[in-house]
Amino acid sequence: MADSTADTAPDQHPTVWLPIPPDRLPGLPEGPEYLHWDGEGDFPGDPVGVDFYVPPYMKPPQVVTRPLRHGARPRVVQTLTAGVDNVLDAIPPGTVLCNARGVHEASTAELALTLTLASLRAIPRFVRGQDAERWYAGVYPALADRTVLIVGYGAIGAAVEDRLTPFECAVVRVARTARETSRGVVHAIAELPQLLPHADVVILTTPLTDATRHLVDAGFLARMKDGALLVNVARGPVVETKSLLAELESGRLRAALDVTDPEPLPPGHPLWHAPGVLISPHVGGSTSAFQPRAERLIRAQLRRFTTGEPLENVVTTG
Repeated sequence: MADSTADTAPDQHPTVWLPIPPDRLPGLPEGPEYLHWDGEGDFPGDPVGVDFYVPPYMKPPQVVTRPLRHGARPRVVQTLTAGVDNVLDAIPPGTVLCNARGVHEASTAELALTLTLASLRAIPRFVRGQDAERWYAGVYPALADRTVLIVGYGAIGAAVEDRLTPFECAVVRVARTARETSRGVVHAIAELPQLLPHADVVILTTPLTDATRHLVDAGFLARMKDGALLVNVARGPVVETKSLLAELESGRLRAALDVTDPEPLPPGHPLWHAPGVLISPHVGGSTSAFQPRAERLIRAQLRRFTTGEPLENVVTTG
């Protein structure tokens, strides 16, 4: 992610809005006025006066963007999420938008591996069997000797590969554009039609953009081999739900989903009871590892902001 060279010259008394109470964030730079807003209730001050805004974590877009829709024109918006699709359209001209690269990689990759192993090794079936006092002996798929295709080979995708390496599987990497890494080639997304038929597991870690919305459509799924597993730890709308349901209900594919479309998945939605699906409630980044990493990021970015240094993790300037 590029550093910012935008106007972040030090201001003697900037106003900073934080989703964490400032008294719980020791080591914040001196100088700014720190105000706490977690997305609940009234604003702590006039949004027009905010200079550095850290949106509340795991809140819906209408909450995250509320200050921006009420006149806030901060110099910096620092999200605590890896993806910025929930705030991107509301960023005012001239505002530097930074994401939380470095905060979620470990936890999200951990869950991607968990969902993959649990699905392949039939853990949901065993849990149901335990509840029913049934002994489901048999031969089940392993991850060893399988081919895993990672779609969206950025920081999270690389962290997923880190955790796959000991499991003796082949990893194929795909990103928006082709490149070489120390681990080998990263294929361009345009090569997916040729790569999908050879993958036993497809793990989605791509950000949600106009280009990736419904990337996993009927054509994408049709190219996956019979019995393959789709794992989504990216964003729900990357997958076209109707097409996925058709493949699940036919029994041809399986899926493990930390994210869905719609989300939260409402009661009665057919995905809940589709055959071969494992669902977790968008908890890829919501672990004990989040808080300390988020706090380190906030302190580091505020130090850069108050001293006029280039910011890290810059996604765009509005």
